[in-house]
Amino acid sequence: MAHANFGTIRPSLAAIAPEIAGPRPVLVTGASGFIGGRLTRRLIEHGHLVFCLQRAGSHTEELRTTGARILAGDVTDAASVQRALGESQATTVFHLAGLVRARFPGDFMRANAMGVETVAASCSRCTSPPVLTLVSSLAAAGPSSAGMPRTECDDPVPMSSYGRSKLAGEKAAARHAGVVPTTIVRPPVVFGPGDRALLEVFRPVARWSVHGVPGWRGGDRRFSLVHVDDLVEGLILAAASGERLQARGPPGQGVYFMSGDERPTYADLGLAIAVALGRKPPTIIRVPGPVLRLLGIGGDLVSRLRGRACWINSDKMAEALAAGSWTCSSVKAREQLGWSPAPLALADRLLETAIWYRQAGWL
Repeated sequence: MAHANFGTIRPSLAAIAPEIAGPRPVLVTGASGFIGGRLTRRLIEHGHLVFCLQRAGSHTEELRTTGARILAGDVTDAASVQRALGESQATTVFHLAGLVRARFPGDFMRANAMGVETVAASCSRCTSPPVLTLVSSLAAAGPSSAGMPRTECDDPVPMSSYGRSKLAGEKAAARHAGVVPTTIVRPPVVFGPGDRALLEVFRPVARWSVHGVPGWRGGDRRFSLVHVDDLVEGLILAAASGERLQARGPPGQGVYFMSGDERPTYADLGLAIAVALGRKPPTIIRVPGPVLRLLGIGGDLVSRLRGRACWINSDKMAEALAAGSWTCSSVKAREQLGWSPAPLALADRLLETAIWYRQAGWL
């Protein structure tokens, strides 16, 4: 789907990551997802032979049009992961497959922890283990405290089943880091054209000119965001020249946060979305904690009745009501990798996203 061009100038892959600039076999898990799809297209643009490990029944039509080669399998099935590594002869693996919402808490652990264990263990059995770049989440670290953004060396304190499962996945990767060169990237909120999560924030503003804010003071908490294209550039850099994880290394070694420069409050985000949509400022509705918890329970019940997870659920409400802000510092990524987000304001990025949503018929 075409969208507005805001003049973002992307350097060549050779310029940002010379170590993987030449055509190389790459394996991507979770390639049919929002981030994975953008990463796959970026790698193919620069001549890499990209293999995508996809479960049976996944939508792969768009991936095939990019030239990606589809391999059937599941990240929790060791045989299919080993087969994919053998067929692709991948020198780099980007592991993005996982769940961001689930009907049952145990589903998170199976996908986000067991999946990493299977992929990392399979990589370790290769004659020449590939570089493994694992996409985790700020949720694995937990919210910041005392007004200071999270840094990689802070002790992780996840506040949700999702966050705990992502941290468990990081620990699984660490168990194999002595053999498999591994780097972890923890993005905060990822957004951009094609993102369905932020769409749920856009819709109430677009339809009813209202913006819900969690808790009486939830609108005052700040959070970090990163545009999907900026994150993709960061993942490529992390794979090429990132610090590698060590099983018993110092806290934060081999781990990177990547975020944009702006850290709006949740209330500010609603106002910015209204501007992007060309709407008047929305009515800010502060939703008390008990109401949010009830909404989360209701979402859980609906998920189980419908057989698929809803965006509103108890796990997301636990994160929304956690004390502190969801912010992180990308100083380490900037200094060690030379990474930085494109020089576009958040308002421009939101406008780009709003235009895409409308062109795609999502709004």
